[in-house]
Amino acid sequence: MSQLTPGEQAAVAATRERVARLHAELPRNELVVWTAGNVSERVPGLDLFVIKPSGVSYDELGPDVMVVCTLDGRKIVDGTPDALSPSSDTAAHAYVYRHMPEVGGVVHTHSTYATAWAARREPIPCVLTMMADEFGGDVPVGPFALIGDDSIGRGIVETLRDSNSPAVLMANHGPFTIGKDARAAVKAAVMVEEVARTIHIARQLGEPLRIDDADVARLYDRYQNVYGQQAEEQEN
Repeated sequence: MSQLTPGEQAAVAATRERVARLHAELPRNELVVWTAGNVSERVPGLDLFVIKPSGVSYDELGPDVMVVCTLDGRKIVDGTPDALSPSSDTAAHAYVYRHMPEVGGVVHTHSTYATAWAARREPIPCVLTMMADEFGGDVPVGPFALIGDDSIGRGIVETLRDSNSPAVLMANHGPFTIGKDARAAVKAAVMVEEVARTIHIARQLGEPLRIDDADVARLYDRYQNVYGQQAEEQEN
């Protein structure tokens, strides 16, 4: 870290602050229990990312304990307390960043309803306009993979590379989400749990009806390109 320019050090510090703050959204939205979940974000302009330390409770997370890693998952020792190791999911996050350069943030949770679908190895069907908006279709299931190397990362990339969905249900594990930054990935984690819960409840009443593919495409395009506040050019 000491070898970085002042501007690069400022970028790392800002990323650590954002990642620390965004972790509070996981328990706030009831997506995690104990320490089972993590947020990471790519440092803009650098081949580095910031991720939660392993096994540290959410109320103890601050910018100073966020772990900085290279894109091959190695901890940058300079600037991070020696006793802190990065999340056990670091190899998966690193693989995503190496192979999906458009991704700036990755989130993993074990949120109850999304994980229940993952346990069944069943995609969440696109039966809600909210799903069409956010996911552009079904939320897919990724392959079963063991923790410890980049197997999970490979499954995430293989499943999402050609999908509109920013979320994947890794089989028998739980949801991973991606986004242009960590905030977008956290939003996707919140939304995938919401649709997983809603469609589970709908199934108690009968089989939900799918939205036609053409309508899904129109809804997705509108939400991604029209919805929200559009930037306006101002002449001075």
